[in-house]
Amino acid sequence: MTVIRAEDLTRSVADALQYISYYHPPDFIRAMAAAYEREESPSAKAALKQVLVNSRMCALGKRPICQDTGIVNVFLDVGMGVSWEGGASVDEMVNEGVRQAFLHPDNVLRGSIMSDPDGARANTRDNTPAVIHYRIVPGDRLSVEVAAKGGGSEAKAKFAMLNPSDSVVDWVLDVVPTMGAGWCPPGLLGVGIGGTPEKAMLLAKEALMEPIDIHDLVARGPSSRADELRLELFDKVNALGIGAQGLGGLTTVLDVKVKDHPTHAANKPVAVIPNCTATRHVHFELDGSGPAEFAPPDLDDWPDIAFELEGDVRRVDLDTVTRADLAEWRAGETLLLSGKLLTGRDAAHKRLVDMIDRGEPLPVDFRGRFIYYVGPVDPVRDEVVGPAGPTTATRMDKFSRTMLEQAGVIGMIGKGERGHECIEAIRDNGAVSLIAVGGAAYLVSKAIVQARRIAFEDLGMEAIDEFEVRDMPVTVSVDARGESVHIAGPKEWSARIADRIETVEA
Repeated sequence: MTVIRAEDLTRSVADALQYISYYHPPDFIRAMAAAYEREESPSAKAALKQVLVNSRMCALGKRPICQDTGIVNVFLDVGMGVSWEGGASVDEMVNEGVRQAFLHPDNVLRGSIMSDPDGARANTRDNTPAVIHYRIVPGDRLSVEVAAKGGGSEAKAKFAMLNPSDSVVDWVLDVVPTMGAGWCPPGLLGVGIGGTPEKAMLLAKEALMEPIDIHDLVARGPSSRADELRLELFDKVNALGIGAQGLGGLTTVLDVKVKDHPTHAANKPVAVIPNCTATRHVHFELDGSGPAEFAPPDLDDWPDIAFELEGDVRRVDLDTVTRADLAEWRAGETLLLSGKLLTGRDAAHKRLVDMIDRGEPLPVDFRGRFIYYVGPVDPVRDEVVGPAGPTTATRMDKFSRTMLEQAGVIGMIGKGERGHECIEAIRDNGAVSLIAVGGAAYLVSKAIVQARRIAFEDLGMEAIDEFEVRDMPVTVSVDARGESVHIAGPKEWSARIADRIETVEA
């Protein structure tokens, strides 16, 4: 009989979450580096460079890869020969580990979990509770997989009850383009097939914990239907040309993982869940001898790439920029921003628009200003701000016309694409939407030289701040004419890839 002490599981979970907050899995870094080397799209290659530079900075500085430090997923395989010491429930042991990790003073992580999700949506402040899954298995050990899953990629999860004769490949190829770029590709796709609806979703999530080995599978060939699906989906999803950050390019997914389970004769439940450029998970085992230990990875796995923007780069002074200046910018163009900008995301936008609707004065003058969709990590030591990468811009689409026309905003910064109605509002107002690279939060934070809270203090990380930035790298997503790089880029690269396939087959 193996006795697992409560403090050993708690400490192991806490250490695991700290570890994955700043260390990408080495297999993920190798796959990203390979994608960077073969990428031909200049915009996508620049985005991949920022992700890789950011990752190495985080590994060295031990600060979060992404400002969204995730909802904690824990998978426990509990041996039937395991007993527990400490009096707490296993859920309590795990959640205490989450609490300790997210409140760690040397590397504070962002609390993103909201209680009363359809009501007050109050932040629990310590990122508890985790989402915990159990299996009771033979043996006398505890096997644990800990993952931190970003909200942008979770938001793009898809599920369908297909008919038995329907094609899984066709369904996945239909839904992946609808995910847009808010899940920060390139990453992984987890596909779960069979069982019941909740089982298919769990299979898809579990699949994301498996190692990246698609090129090994290509070399050895498939040995199961799941292997065949992986290979077919890997080729066909990449042929969509979505590319890094949705800018158009050769690599949209680094791997596709498929897990299945027997299902009812009348059903074919199918789920797909993406993992983003902030893929974070680690496995450990406890045998009763103490907490898990996590060895630092070999930094030689990270390519030593200098952060330099190539080609023409337009420098922008946010303190003097005008709508006439915006009219000269073009979708896909790289900018370096300097000056002052405001921040605000979902909760702040909802409150601002409600105030406008009631005819109340706003606490901040947005006229002629840029707003950055961000919920940063709290700073530690001498930091001005913690990691501060963008959140998904699409969630702010429904507020954008009001913010442009009544609040006076002229520019917005987030990640991912904008919807049709938002693009129309941008065009109608001669405004712009820009993207910062999702998954490069620590790198972005180094461009922020001053930060101060100016409104909605009670919203925590969703409050309105004013940042002063110096050479903050962004790309024009939607220009003042209404041209979108997230439409043009994938269209161009899917056509290029199709031409190459036709040439090879001919």
